[in-house]
Amino acid sequence: MDDSRLIKAVIDIGTNTFNLLIAEKLDIGITVIESHKVAVSLGMGGINEGYLTKDAMNRAMRAFEVFREKLLPYDVKPVLIATSAVRDAKNAKSFVDIVKEEFGWGIDVISGDQEAQLIYRGVTLCFPFNEHAMIMDIGGGSTEFIEADQNGVISAISLNIGVSRLYQGFSVQDPFTLEDIDQIENFLEENSDGFFDEMQVDTLIGSSGTFETFYELIYRKPFPEGNEVLELELKPFEQSLDTLIHSTLEERNKNEFIIPIRKKMAPFAAVKTRWVMRKLKPKKVILSPFSLKEGALV
Repeated sequence: MDDSRLIKAVIDIGTNTFNLLIAEKLDIGITVIESHKVAVSLGMGGINEGYLTKDAMNRAMRAFEVFREKLLPYDVKPVLIATSAVRDAKNAKSFVDIVKEEFGWGIDVISGDQEAQLIYRGVTLCFPFNEHAMIMDIGGGSTEFIEADQNGVISAISLNIGVSRLYQGFSVQDPFTLEDIDQIENFLEENSDGFFDEMQVDTLIGSSGTFETFYELIYRKPFPEGNEVLELELKPFEQSLDTLIHSTLEERNKNEFIIPIRKKMAPFAAVKTRWVMRKLKPKKVILSPFSLKEGALV
């Protein structure tokens, strides 16, 4: 390995998924060397009560062991960033202390506002914001919305309406009934702080793995690697959301384009995304391959 290269690593400790990014930092932007994800479900069993379960922390330790092996060839100490599940957990300090003791890694537990800023920074690496746009980053614990244009961020908010919270907070039928959908949409309305009132944008930018799943469901092929944004065709996108909302768990279990951790939660993500689409009325939908971890790395 060329010692002159500036290699950095970031571990994004998400509520559902942990992501490891190893990249070369350039004067402008980054070059991705390796990227790995592990489904951990850190928020499962306790996020709505404000704690991390013992089983969830054990799964996290196993994920960190996998990442430690991936990092060995690079001799680089990763930056660890924890989001919704950890920042809202009463026992977050125990988790942070265990990771420090076992791996020698400190964890930066960031606020929702900091999370939104890092997501924006990541998306700017591949999208120029020459138009009025809204970033939507669907997480397990929270969902971030960042309104921006060529002059920078206009407004941003982090809302505790993540798919893991919804999945654990609602008792629903399989498939969703109209009453189930109404309950979820009413919850979104009540917990969005009026952020979407009277707001419309030209472009919605999806910047999370969930949007990659939407892409794969529409086009029946893997989400492409790289740093180029992709535009979704509006009508097929809206149709795929409706199909997902009304799908059964058995149908999703058989669908190769829905990764295991999303099979149970995907209809909640679809209801939320459709609700946002109806609120914002965007003229186009863009997918960004970069998000929080890329923003943190630069």
